[in-house]
Amino acid sequence: MCGIVGFHGPERVVGDMIIGLTALQHRGQDAAGIATFDGDAFHLHKGQGLVNDVFKPKHTKKLTGNTGIGHVRYTTQGANDSDLAQPFTTSYPFGLAMVHNGNVINFRDVSKLLHDKYHVLPKTTNDLELIMYTFASELRVKDLDRISVVDIFDAVETTQELVKGAYATVTIIAGQGLLAFTDPLGIRPLVMGRRDTPEGPVYAFASESTCFDYLDFEFIENVGPGQAIFIDNNFQVHYKNQQELPKAFCVFEQIYFAREDSTIHGRLVARERVRLGKIIARKVVDAGLKPDMVIDVPSSGYFSASGLAEAIGVPYRRAMVKNNHMGRSFIVPTQAGREDVVKKKLNPIRAFVEGKKVAVVDDSIVRGTTSRRIVRLLREAGASEVYFISSAPPLVSPCIYGIDMAMSTELIAANYTEEEICRYIEADKVIYQDLSDLQDLFAEERGHGGSCFACFTGKYPTGDVTRYLRHIQEERQSHRIVDKVPSVSAKAPLPTEH
Repeated sequence: MCGIVGFHGPERVVGDMIIGLTALQHRGQDAAGIATFDGDAFHLHKGQGLVNDVFKPKHTKKLTGNTGIGHVRYTTQGANDSDLAQPFTTSYPFGLAMVHNGNVINFRDVSKLLHDKYHVLPKTTNDLELIMYTFASELRVKDLDRISVVDIFDAVETTQELVKGAYATVTIIAGQGLLAFTDPLGIRPLVMGRRDTPEGPVYAFASESTCFDYLDFEFIENVGPGQAIFIDNNFQVHYKNQQELPKAFCVFEQIYFAREDSTIHGRLVARERVRLGKIIARKVVDAGLKPDMVIDVPSSGYFSASGLAEAIGVPYRRAMVKNNHMGRSFIVPTQAGREDVVKKKLNPIRAFVEGKKVAVVDDSIVRGTTSRRIVRLLREAGASEVYFISSAPPLVSPCIYGIDMAMSTELIAANYTEEEICRYIEADKVIYQDLSDLQDLFAEERGHGGSCFACFTGKYPTGDVTRYLRHIQEERQSHRIVDKVPSVSAKAPLPTEH
């Protein structure tokens, strides 16, 4: 999961790009990069770290041009090093610079195709090269002296047919304009905005609409499943619409990854998370739980916790203080690192929780070790009972579309029962959201257009992915970024019950 932006207008864009990428920093903290085009050449700077660490005044001064793309990265495949930071560029045809968010699942097939048919050897293990070189190879067979929008869209369509998985991309085509397109199922998010200036319109693409709030851009539309949008150098907007297919937008964006102030397909993320909390209230009541208060795991659990508290009629308290200078533990690539982040970033308020029965709401339970650390923090602060509430259903299947849970050995719910999970995280009760309730909330008839629930169901919208799962597992193991869930089976002693 990453964050991308693209800008095209009559004025220099690097300032908007820095602000836009900073608004997307929650989507990736491993690396950041920007490429601009000034009419004659690309200007590129990228590196490991946060946006404010990578881009200093001496760097932004050199990023001239009125067209630019940017990226913030967190690692799901491949090693975490500077060579894999985006954007990537290639000099032919025309000169291309590209960023993407997502995951290519048939990467071995595409690599072989690039080598055998197009005679291209990618330099890195980054999926972006596969998309970029496939698109470039299809584009270069056109009449480049008379390149048309139809030619560009034809190259996009072939790329979408050959490259399987989840992706949203933005590309600078040097001397031609700015191109955005998504995978045929629309699994990853991409939105389009516009700001009018005295010199003319500035168009922008971004992973989330919250970027536009900071930059005073008007939200125009979502880039739809399989859609391509090209903005030429006269700032005319051209569209290629994908034939009607089942849509499969990643529901985990609504549950966890997107910022609460973003709007996705007409739905405010904060409002949907409140609804998740209200829906799970029924299970809390049916379980006979009577907490003294509801608290959240900051900050993605806040709105679900407030919805739960309102529905069951108990006070909501912000009883865990977050150190905002620590990153999101979910996107730290190792388990030891995740636990260290949790320990350093969360501090319970003892005066609120001491002697109280506490219902703590988190967006999900992935590996279980972070949840256990949170329960222990609350008990150390004096909580008499701790009920752990997940606003997501049990995660039982690997995500192969860009969320960092690509192996079943990493998912505690794929290996153990709810009772075993409860004992392992040392809670008095664990309650998960019902899958059917989640599916009803994001059903197509409610106007969303269809969602991907594969991590909860094992049913992948791209079809049989058995071979690709094996390839992804081998890739992750080769880079040693695999974490297995701790053993909580009958063959190993379970934690002491409270």
